[in-house]
Amino acid sequence: MPLPAIAPIRETDFARAVRLGLSLRGQKELPSKYLYDDVGSALFEVICVLPEYGLCRAGARLLRHHAQDMVERLQAPTIVAELGSGSGKKTRYLLEALSKKQRTTYYPIDISTSALVQCARELSHIDSVSVVGFERAYLDGLLEVAARRRRDEQLLVLFLGSTIGNFDRLAGDEFLRQVRGILRLGDCLLLATDLMKPVPQLLRAYDDAIGATAAFNLNLLARINRELGADFDLSRFQHVARWDEGEGRVEMHLRSKEDQEVHIPDAGIRVRFRAGETIWTESAHKYTLDGVRQMAARTGYRCDAQWADPEWPFAQSLFTAV
Repeated sequence: MPLPAIAPIRETDFARAVRLGLSLRGQKELPSKYLYDDVGSALFEVICVLPEYGLCRAGARLLRHHAQDMVERLQAPTIVAELGSGSGKKTRYLLEALSKKQRTTYYPIDISTSALVQCARELSHIDSVSVVGFERAYLDGLLEVAARRRRDEQLLVLFLGSTIGNFDRLAGDEFLRQVRGILRLGDCLLLATDLMKPVPQLLRAYDDAIGATAAFNLNLLARINRELGADFDLSRFQHVARWDEGEGRVEMHLRSKEDQEVHIPDAGIRVRFRAGETIWTESAHKYTLDGVRQMAARTGYRCDAQWADPEWPFAQSLFTAV
């Protein structure tokens, strides 16, 4: 009797990304979204309170000071979807202001289970706000939210963490166009962007004194070990932050300290590293206010308002789908 066929193990998206990114000729890369597993998300919450990393505090200040102005510009009724919600702490100001006008359903979208649990705990007790989380990629989650809304509801999409800066410039434009493709005419996007500032200040933000950002970056290798059975020795890699003047971005890399080989069984590869060779894990592009307005115009939006933080140059911009 012939043996029954054994179904092949389905390769996960993570395993596929690791296999493709670490097999590249030249610069090895890993997508920055995989930095945010449960451990990475917790480490990022630590980074957000560090003195060197002013982005999160600037974003929160803008929402705290201008939330009322922001929601007054919206139609009613409005539902809210947030791409990459994290813990949702900074979103509280907007939801509290919106809840004074109407009952609101808030849809946090995140790939981290723990972030969604924390988000629900943080925000679900606000009067007149219901929290319905989606453990999804950004566009998949947004499609589900759009499918749920009534014809009379305006959709406000929040992209508050300056995550648009993690995309290359052209890819960022394409992502905004994809979001626009899900929206209806008159829907809104509140987009956060970190603005240009002195390079030493930028580099300190991505290479802090206590090493929290280094731990955040190195955790990506630890995640590959945990989830894909790899044998990365984290002590043989070093976190590096670089400024690329031509592209206007900070880059995070993991540099191999020596010649070495790593086996990643669940991705089906062995990877050789030369001493000094890096894995590029994240980009953080920086903007000007005028550049953000131009980005809105070329991706299907009208920039109706901008709020900029004077302490740490950072902006929240309200785009309307046209």
